[in-house]
This record gives sequence, structure tokens and C-alpha cells, in this order.
Amino acid sequence: MRKLFLPGLTATFAAGAALVAAAGFFSPAAHANNVIVLNSGEATLSLIDEATRQVVATVPTGKEPHHLMVTPDNSSLIVANSVSNNLMFVDPKSGKVQRWVENIEDPYQVGFSPDRKWLVTTGLRLDRLDIYHYDAQNNMTLASRLPLAVMPSHMAFTNDSKTVFVTLQVSGELAAIDLATQTVKWKMKVGKVPAGLWMTPGEKYLLVGMTGADYVAVIDWRNQKIVKTIQTGKGAHNFRSLADGKHVAVSNRVASTISIIDEDTLTNVGDITGLLPGPDDMELSADKRYLWVTFRFAKHIGVIDLTTRKLIQTISVGRSPHGIYFFDRAPVTAPNGA
Repeated sequence: MRKLFLPGLTATFAAGAALVAAAGFFSPAAHANNVIVLNSGEATLSLIDEATRQVVATVPTGKEPHHLMVTPDNSSLIVANSVSNNLMFVDPKSGKVQRWVENIEDPYQVGFSPDRKWLVTTGLRLDRLDIYHYDAQNNMTLASRLPLAVMPSHMAFTNDSKTVFVTLQVSGELAAIDLATQTVKWKMKVGKVPAGLWMTPGEKYLLVGMTGADYVAVIDWRNQKIVKTIQTGKGAHNFRSLADGKHVAVSNRVASTISIIDEDTLTNVGDITGLLPGPDDMELSADKRYLWVTFRFAKHIGVIDLTTRKLIQTISVGRSPHGIYFFDRAPVTAPNGA
């Protein structure tokens, strides 16, 4: 097993620091609630003041930053740079670069198991799942590299941290991985280009967004059966729970809509329309009144009023905005989007 220590300042960090200084980087105390958006098409992150909804800084990242994840102690936000083969740790409050971890190959998506013992990365380009032991000092030890074809992307964990589910976009499968043994327990066909995953209350069903179709598949994962499909819109992609704990939003990347699914009845109870092209990852505002969404094909993010279910504002960011994170949210371990 290989131990990966978090290095200190690097040339990349120095370049980033110079750019941030030139942009007039602000004191973290001046902007208590910030939003971080990854611009995967131009290797930057945009830092947005939630209150004013203005971009206040642009920070360079590695190549193709797609997804992000806060560390279990909430001290760092991990930006996964898939093409640069590294992880960038930033201050979740200010967006300032803290350190880099190199030689993390093709980290497309990242996620922590609920017990905080495992860090999992999906290698979309390399058809592989990497599993790391993770400790309280933020050290990572590579435990296993598991071949997993074709194009593993999104993941979800069981609450007991025994299993991580991974969608395989090209083969159209869902895989269940035993974390203790780092082995594939099973695979099942679920549909065309499966992407985002969401566990319903009580871990009864696993929802899978079908980006190659126009529905969400409802999986009885214990018996490896599709029990229902929920019509949404073309390109059903990713999920975000709403404040009431009873509904989950799913972004329809091709239809450019967001559907609201009732988690009890497993039905689509309404669509949010009038959006920009390519809605993808989503996050809730601190007061839970607004849903922020990245538009992959529009170089903008949007703010949706959940009372009226209308897009009320767009904010210009970088090319191909993807992952989004709110500083004022409590620490989480599961991926928030993909």
C-alpha cells in the first residue's frame, strides 16, 4: 500500500496564489457565506458571494476539475482534477488553495464513506475505482485499484459504509462494491448511460438518473431489480434533496429542465422549466429558499426560487461549470453531484 502525504506549497500553488493576489483576494471574514463553482472547461473555480450573487474571485485549478467534496472535519474542500491527476485542497470558506496531492490518477468523482474511513475516486477515463484508507490527519493510503468498466462515474454509499454503488456509463450497469474486501459484489443492467445516484429514505430504493434516456430508474438494490421508472426529461442526470426531506430534484441535462420527485410515491410531481442549457449539479441556499444549479452548456449558473419554481437570476462563470459547493452547509460525506 502507498502512503500519500499532503505536500506543502508547489509551483502550481505559487502560480495560483499570484493570480488570486492580482484579483484582489478578500478576507474570509468579509464574505461569510460563499459558493464555489468548478469550471471544468477552463481549469478554474469561481468564488461567489452568496449574499450579493457576484463572482468575487477566480482561482486556477488543475485540468478538468469536475467534482468536489468537503473533508470529514470540514477543514478543506477537495477539488478533483481528473486530467491533471491530482487533488487540490482549498479552504471551504475562502476558496484559498491550501495544498495539493499528486499522483491521484483520473479522479473524476470523489466521495467519503459515512464512517469516514474510505475515500473513493472513480476513474471515468481509466475504467477504474481507486479506494483509499483515510485518517483524521488527512493522510491517504491506497488500499486498492479495482478495474471497473466501462466509464465508472457517480457513486452512493450505504449508511453502514459496507457498500458503494457506482454507475458505469458506457456498459449501462450499476455495480455494488464491497468496501471491506474491495471486490465487486454484483453488477446489473439498468439502462442507457446511467449517471447520478440517490438513496431514498430508509435505504429502500436506489434512484438512477438515465442520461441516455428520459427517466429515473428505481432499483430494489437488495434484490437487484428495477421496480419502476419515473418519467422526467431527456438526459436525467443528477440529484439534490430538497429541504422538506420528502422530495428530490433531478436535473435533465438534455431537456434543460429539473424534475421534482416525491420520494414516498416515487412520482414526478412537477418540472421546473425556462432554464438555460445543460442543468447539472445543484445546491440549496443557506435559507433553503433557493436552488442553485450549474448550466454545463451555458457558462452560467442559475438561482431558482423554490416557492415559485422559477429561474430568477443567472450568474456568469467559466466554461462548462460543473460541481458546486456552499460553505455554510454542514459537512457531508456522499458526493453532491456529478
